[in-house]
Amino acid sequence: MWRDLRTIGRAADTGGYRRYAWTAADADCRAWFQAQAEARGLACELDRNGNQWAWLGDPSAGDAVVTGSHLDSVPDGGAFDGPLGVVSSFAALDELRRRKAEFTRPVAVTNFGDEEGARFGLACVGSRLAAGQLTREKAYELKDADGISLPQAMEAAGYDPAAIGPDPERLARIGAFVELHVEQGRALDLSGDAVGIASAIWPHGRWRFDFAGEANHAGTTRLVDRRDPMLTYAQTVLAARREAELAGAVATFGKISVEPNGVNAIPSLVRGWLDSRAPDQATLDTVVAAVEQAARERAERDGVDLAVVRESFTPVIEFEHALRDELNKILGGAVPVLGTGAGHDAGILSTSVPTAMLFVRNPTGVSHSPAESADEDDCLAGVRALADVLEGLACR
Repeated sequence: MWRDLRTIGRAADTGGYRRYAWTAADADCRAWFQAQAEARGLACELDRNGNQWAWLGDPSAGDAVVTGSHLDSVPDGGAFDGPLGVVSSFAALDELRRRKAEFTRPVAVTNFGDEEGARFGLACVGSRLAAGQLTREKAYELKDADGISLPQAMEAAGYDPAAIGPDPERLARIGAFVELHVEQGRALDLSGDAVGIASAIWPHGRWRFDFAGEANHAGTTRLVDRRDPMLTYAQTVLAARREAELAGAVATFGKISVEPNGVNAIPSLVRGWLDSRAPDQATLDTVVAAVEQAARERAERDGVDLAVVRESFTPVIEFEHALRDELNKILGGAVPVLGTGAGHDAGILSTSVPTAMLFVRNPTGVSHSPAESADEDDCLAGVRALADVLEGLACR
């Protein structure tokens, strides 16, 4: 499976992946998923929001055990974030068939669409739509960097955007959702464990900072006469690092847009996107408020106008304790339980169905990068753990 998937959407110059929603690479990933499902005799279907489902057993029976993840990527992302969960899900079913397991509940493998939000700027679009956390109206407003809207992109890819929206009937048929994911940190590497269980997802969000100044000639405008929004933006980046460090949180300006974007021109507008996450809501609020305050103080000093827009937000997500404890019991009771600052489809679905997550050790902790990795032995340990969990939940 890795061999067939590894070349899809891979950039030759960086070795990273560019599997963006509703593109040719996305279509190839979807075709790969369908081929894997059909090779195992699973019934493959596409829901109203473009999420793929591969069923073993009757979906209408209800109380299904569902596993899976996503196949899209961030710009120049790694091979494991998302795909490891999908590949491991198919491999876990193979393992259970080898064990001659007898299923008493329907089981499905999923590929949720547009989890990373790399194209339209909002993460977990497929699962948010299904769970009713993103309305059709708001989804229709999403646009990529080229001005192409989400419905236009879906239509160009051969899907009907008029169908998107909440899918409560489908979610009501799910009794448990378990997502396996490569750890995006080093907790397991430091503890010496191959597999862990998620306790919670930190609250996190994305804020757009618009710094408006005055375009002018870079070579003839005196420093004292400038209204340079890039200067204000640079100071805000430093403030974000400082405030996050003080609070024990994380804050990152990872995306920037500049107008007119000329080497010899002072910018008229700088847009920067802040991603911030923290162990609890109060800490996150404190960090974001401090960053905004620092930005406003500097903007006033530089003669720059500032507007701040919260583009997305996810509160702290505690995975269902009963399901989490059941996973730990199935796996022998000695599996480390850890929190994460990364968002996942399992977190979105947790408002609608019982959800849990398994993490596979990442020896470097690097993620969202071509350097992302996981050892084969650890990946196989993850498959065995997921197979044990599915057997414990769906074969009793």
